[in-house]
Amino acid sequence: MFAAILVSLWRASLAILDWRSHWRFLTGRATVDVVIVTNVRDEQERHLFWGNLSPREGHSSGARIYMNGVAGRVRGIYVTAEELLTKSGRQMAKQQFINAVKWADKRGAKVVLLAASTKRLFGRDGAELKAMFPHMLFTIGDNGTALLLCQDIAAALQKAKLSKQSRVLVIGPYGILGTEVTKFLLAEGYEVVGFGTNPTLLNEFSSNFPIELHSDIAHIGKVDAVFACTHSPNAKLTVDAIEHLRHANKKLLVVDVAEPANLDAATYARCEHVVVRQDAGNAWSPNLRFVLGKVSSGMLNLAPNSVFGCFAESLTLYRAIFHEHQHALLNQNWFQVNRLNMAVLAYNFESNKIQAAPAFCFGHLVENFDLERDLSGQQNLKVERQTLTGLSVVRS
Repeated sequence: MFAAILVSLWRASLAILDWRSHWRFLTGRATVDVVIVTNVRDEQERHLFWGNLSPREGHSSGARIYMNGVAGRVRGIYVTAEELLTKSGRQMAKQQFINAVKWADKRGAKVVLLAASTKRLFGRDGAELKAMFPHMLFTIGDNGTALLLCQDIAAALQKAKLSKQSRVLVIGPYGILGTEVTKFLLAEGYEVVGFGTNPTLLNEFSSNFPIELHSDIAHIGKVDAVFACTHSPNAKLTVDAIEHLRHANKKLLVVDVAEPANLDAATYARCEHVVVRQDAGNAWSPNLRFVLGKVSSGMLNLAPNSVFGCFAESLTLYRAIFHEHQHALLNQNWFQVNRLNMAVLAYNFESNKIQAAPAFCFGHLVENFDLERDLSGQQNLKVERQTLTGLSVVRS
């Protein structure tokens, strides 16, 4: 109850102190340019933002973000990532999402982002949404995320001093981001292994990428790094899974782009002595501003001046189209991840001073990527593993 009161106070403070929005209203401009529609990660986050009261129409305002004169607004829908895996949850989410877009349309927004787990809520091309709101641009934001994620991966591999002979694992290789990560790593010359829990998708993926693929982590063997591109409950890293994957007396590098996190905070706390983990796919710019600063960025588990890569894409697209008159971008399909879209964003990210965010892990800066393990902690690991009786390795 106390948390819900604090969030209500936060929302009220945003509305009062957002002077840019007030000025826009007084000068007859749209109060918002970009609306970021997102689900919440889990029940804990849903309770944080709404307590025991569900929002009217299934959505309500969140963080307010500004970048180079572009006004972005997060609009949260009352559904969790887990619920979106069910038919009833998706049906509920679709109506809430449409309600949120109607809200955005009334306030003059021109770009809408399908954030987090809503990306495929309206199919692979968003045809239903585009037909309902033909005057708005919709994007899933994965071109921006993929671009920044590959930069994060390259930097992490370099900082961890892993050579091109390293064996690396992609979790969820058949997803949008997993496919781009696999392409990138293969082009760089790494030995890539894939893990997923959907046999059909694994089989389809194998026809395009003849790499080693597994549906059981216990069969993968040792790897030097893991790139987690899915939050699927059946594909999450566990303490036992990490022990199967890491080399003896070595830490395992984990680059995690999943939301909610694949290697979640509770599991990481139990194995941080044998893991170097970083959040990935986030953007940083000196031109990014949150109303209420660190308070608001912290609500999203983000560092100051940082946003998720998909957020950065939506803000950048609005500026490129409506400020810099790159109107041809309106004709590109932003539900697809391809070289043209990524090249467009790379150019516009650079012109907007957007780059990959510093390496953070659950709010803490990752300063050391050394994978050499301090053997003094070996006894602690044995004790930890003894407490995990009944924990199974991730299986398909």
